[in-house]
Amino acid sequence: MVIFVSKKSDLGVGKVNIYDLSQNHENAKIEKMKFTKNFRSATAEEWYVFLPSYQEPKHGGAAIKVIIHYELQGNRDIFINTTVIIDDQNLWKENMYSFVYAITDEIVNRLVGYADTLVSVHAGDNSYQVEFKK
Repeated sequence: MVIFVSKKSDLGVGKVNIYDLSQNHENAKIEKMKFTKNFRSATAEEWYVFLPSYQEPKHGGAAIKVIIHYELQGNRDIFINTTVIIDDQNLWKENMYSFVYAITDEIVNRLVGYADTLVSVHAGDNSYQVEFKK
């Protein structure tokens, strides 16, 4: 899998990184992600994502927490707000941006699917927002 990632630099100029997951061990880590669901409310879910070699620093738990909030718009339309919080500071480093993007993309594919969603990623210097449209 090849992912093209664009990120704005401090100068406002976009830079594109090509991240080939098929040629490194990071792809194996993404494939081995484990998920645990914690029910929050009727309109929100909380997921804990366990990723090999990464963990929450204080207790050694899940490196990533995902909150999915379903916003009902009328009687048939739904918009989803997804917040991804990455606690492992090793994933906050700028050289990990492409991997963070790939992780987030896979999380959205598995947990949200093809619905419209606004994704907010909190990962130190690698934080960003993106909107997925079906």
